[in-house]
Amino acid sequence: MRSTISGNAALVTASSDGLGYASAHALADRGVDLVVNGRDEARLERAVAELDAVGSGRVVGQPGDLTDADDVKTLVARTVDEYGRLDHLVTNAGGPPSGPFLETDDDDWYHAFDLLVMSVVRLVRDAAPHLRADGGGTIVNITSRSVKEAIDSLVLSNSVRMSVVGLEKTLSKELAPEVRANAVLPSPHETSRIQELVEQSVERGDYQSYEEGLAARGANVPLGRLGDPAELGDVVAFLCSERSSYVNGVAIPVDGGMGSSNL
Repeated sequence: MRSTISGNAALVTASSDGLGYASAHALADRGVDLVVNGRDEARLERAVAELDAVGSGRVVGQPGDLTDADDVKTLVARTVDEYGRLDHLVTNAGGPPSGPFLETDDDDWYHAFDLLVMSVVRLVRDAAPHLRADGGGTIVNITSRSVKEAIDSLVLSNSVRMSVVGLEKTLSKELAPEVRANAVLPSPHETSRIQELVEQSVERGDYQSYEEGLAARGANVPLGRLGDPAELGDVVAFLCSERSSYVNGVAIPVDGGMGSSNL
C-alpha cells in the first residue's frame, strides 16, 4: 500500500445510501477511485453523481444483489477492469428482518446468512489476489453493535453477524502482512432510514417535532445523540489509510459509548 490512499481503488458494497454511502463519501474525499453498489439503479445513479463531485478520484456504479454470487463476482471484476487494481474492500449490507426467534423460519436464517456472511466470503475470495498485489491493501467489514451485545427482537443480526467478525479475525492472520482486515460495529446513525422512522413517529403524534423524536432515539447514548454517518465513514477511511498501518484484526464499536461490554 502506498504512503497515501489518494489514487487507490476501492469497492464499497451497498453504498448508494446509508453507512455504505458515508464510507464511500469519506474515501472519495481522500481522492480514492470508487466502485459503488446498490440494487436500486436510480438511487445508485444519484449516489454516483454526488460522490463524483466530492474528490479528485473517479466514481462508477455497479448495480447488483449481494446474495447473487455472479453479481458479487462482477463487482470485483468491474473494479479491476475500471482501475487496473483493487486496494480497499469495504463490505456492507442491509440488515435482516427483525423479529423474535420463534417467529423466524429456515428461509429467514438462510437468507440472512447469504446476505451478511456469504456476500463477504465471496467478495474476499475474488478480491484477495488483487488486494495482495502492489504492496497490499485493506478489508473493512461494516457490521453492527449486535456483534457485542444482543439487541431485542434482532435474533438474526445478533447471531449471523458474529460470523463476519470471526471471518475478519481469521483473514487478519491468513492474508497478513499484505492485507489488513478490520471491522466496525456501528450503533444507529442518522441515516435516511432513521430519518424516515422518526418522521413517521412524528406523523403518528408520538413526538411534537423531528428534533424531539431524534433526541429521544439518542437519549440512551452517553454522548447524547445518534451518530452522524460521516463519523462512521471517517473511521472506515482511517482503517483503509496508512495512518492505521498497525491496526489489524480488530472490531471497533462506533456507538457514542452506547455499549456496556468491557471488550
